[in-house]
Amino acid sequence: MPKATLLYQDAEAQVDAARVDGDQLWLTLSSLEAATGWDLEPEGVCKSGICVPVPDARRSELIRDDLFNLTAFADLIQQPVAHDKKNSIWYFGPAGWEWKSRLTSRHAPDFTLPDLAGRSHSLSELQGKKVFLLFWASW
Repeated sequence: MPKATLLYQDAEAQVDAARVDGDQLWLTLSSLEAATGWDLEPEGVCKSGICVPVPDARRSELIRDDLFNLTAFADLIQQPVAHDKKNSIWYFGPAGWEWKSRLTSRHAPDFTLPDLAGRSHSLSELQGKKVFLLFWASW
């Protein structure tokens, strides 16, 4: 099995035993917990007190022999995934229940960025004023 780099939320892991099948990333059950913190338990896929049941209708899509389909699981928990095929790097963002709750507040998190002159400005400096935020990326 080829090697893959996983950027799973805030951690990076090198997985020596990974299987790529198109856009699907399969990990051995033994490498799943080390790479992601998730573990397959009788009640479902569990991590830090959260257990996600594995629906019978999707069991074969998620688990085959000693392999676990991490991208199918990400789809199940509404977790964004990005994949760099050339370098075999996979990014997994926060689960749907995390990022959806952030959107309900309608408050942007505080951040600090430099202006064109290099001076730092924080969003919190503008509290109480109308602010128009425009984000873009060159990629």
